[in-house]
Amino acid sequence: MPSHNHPGGRKFGMAEIIFLLAVLILVVIVALPVILIFWTSFIVDGHLNLQAVVDTIMQPETFQALKMSVLIAICVTVLCTFVGTLFAWLVTRTDLPFKETMKVLFTVPFMLPAFIGAIAWKMLLSPRAGYINQFWMGLWGTREPLFNVYGFWGIVVIESMYLFPFVFIQVSGALEHMDPTLEESARISGAGLFTITRKITIPLIMPSVVAGALLVCLYSLSHFGTPAILGTGVGIYTIPTMIYELIHQSAGSFAAIRAATVLSVVLVLSAAVILYAQNRVVKSGRFQIIAGKSVRPTVLKLRGLRMPLFIFCCIYLLITVVMPTVTIFIVGMLKTYGVPVTWENMTWDNFRYVLFEWKLTRDAIWNSTYLSLSAAFVTMIAGGIISYVLVKLKVRGKWFLEFLGMLPFSLPGTVIALGVILTWSGRFGINIYNTAWIIFVAYIARYMAFSLKSNSAALEQVHDSLVEASRASGATPWQSLRDIVIPLIRPGMVAAFFLIFLPALRELTTSVLLYGPTTRTIGVAIYTLNEDGETVYACALAGVALLLIVGGEIIIKRFFEKKHRADNGGA
Repeated sequence: MPSHNHPGGRKFGMAEIIFLLAVLILVVIVALPVILIFWTSFIVDGHLNLQAVVDTIMQPETFQALKMSVLIAICVTVLCTFVGTLFAWLVTRTDLPFKETMKVLFTVPFMLPAFIGAIAWKMLLSPRAGYINQFWMGLWGTREPLFNVYGFWGIVVIESMYLFPFVFIQVSGALEHMDPTLEESARISGAGLFTITRKITIPLIMPSVVAGALLVCLYSLSHFGTPAILGTGVGIYTIPTMIYELIHQSAGSFAAIRAATVLSVVLVLSAAVILYAQNRVVKSGRFQIIAGKSVRPTVLKLRGLRMPLFIFCCIYLLITVVMPTVTIFIVGMLKTYGVPVTWENMTWDNFRYVLFEWKLTRDAIWNSTYLSLSAAFVTMIAGGIISYVLVKLKVRGKWFLEFLGMLPFSLPGTVIALGVILTWSGRFGINIYNTAWIIFVAYIARYMAFSLKSNSAALEQVHDSLVEASRASGATPWQSLRDIVIPLIRPGMVAAFFLIFLPALRELTTSVLLYGPTTRTIGVAIYTLNEDGETVYACALAGVALLLIVGGEIIIKRFFEKKHRADNGGA
């Protein structure tokens, strides 16, 4: 390939061209929307105006939403940390029955959309119509419900059900790989279980506990579905739900859009602080808990508590996974919401109607399918190009490229949606607002980090000598890339595709700000149908979504198992 000389004598070749292409992709897709959010927030009439930002934050409804977001995030984080650490300890360090099965089941809530769970619990625990509350009031002859899911504590409990796996996965990994000789030495020295746990086990796993807790806090702050379903009806707003209300009620009002951008800046800064804290904790807590001669950690005999704790775990899984899932399918089969749950009142017609007859839901399924597939494919390719620059090319400024690529991972979906609205609503001569294209662009921005992680990991395994040998044999850079690199990283690219496709298929937080009359996605259709009182159809569509998600998860699991066997020579 011909190359040109810079004034300083440095050649401008293929590496620099690919680097500039990668920078251009990320600047247009990621950097520009974020810059416009900050610009709209802080610049008024061409001048920096911090007082206007402060005034917006201190408005009663805005400040209340901010306070509520922080309180919910704190409570959810504390609850998830306790639950996740407890279950991680039970499945890794005790003789709990069926530990491996339990370990898999405790990650299931992580795969399920939390807003669908919130809809299910609304039908179970709404004050008057909830099935559990109706049973409770009928059983005891009272007018007081067992639990009112609407409100602050309902949001906290339901969010915690679906976010605790962040802590569980982090802590169980740390406990499994911890050197047992440290605890054994303390036990030989006469220390009791409580002392060993307090002085050895907890300090060693603390970085993992805090890392998982901070991820829970980040996700809770940016979560839209559960607060929208369980909070807005009783006057509780968080930052994401307030942004949604401002955008949908603004009717193009610049003041409302600017208020939304100010709230988005608060979310961005909060995310930055949380990720910085997580990074500091992980770095400062790098204890050597994995030793070369480690064996399996010592298993604690639960003795008389073995079966009670096993039953407790089963009840927890029954309540958090089985009950809401079954509720979604049962209500989806009712002829009308509110009638008694009997065989006479059940029908499959609702599923047939949302799948084949109702244009709104058919379009939503089609929109989600093609947007998820196309966004996953394009993001996979773009992420592959950018990862190639990061891993294989020696060019200056790669740190900036990596920063831009990973930035959307730390940004709430609400922020990405608002940035895309500001960028692609005619400001630069391109107006794709209320079209499928704007959702497509937002998906690429939101899930780029997934592609970078997967492709970069695959490229790290391709030794440079393979490409050098092909170049020495006369191959062009493009031929080396096509015939050597791409075939070797294909499993990583396929993994990236699925890691993007499934989250995009069930996505709500970003899409709910971007959809138009004909561009509803599955998540948006379920949410809007539920808000419009079409409960049975919302549940029927939610049931279809759950089947798609579970089917996709099974395909991914089998793909990775097959890849693992191939990597180990079929062993």
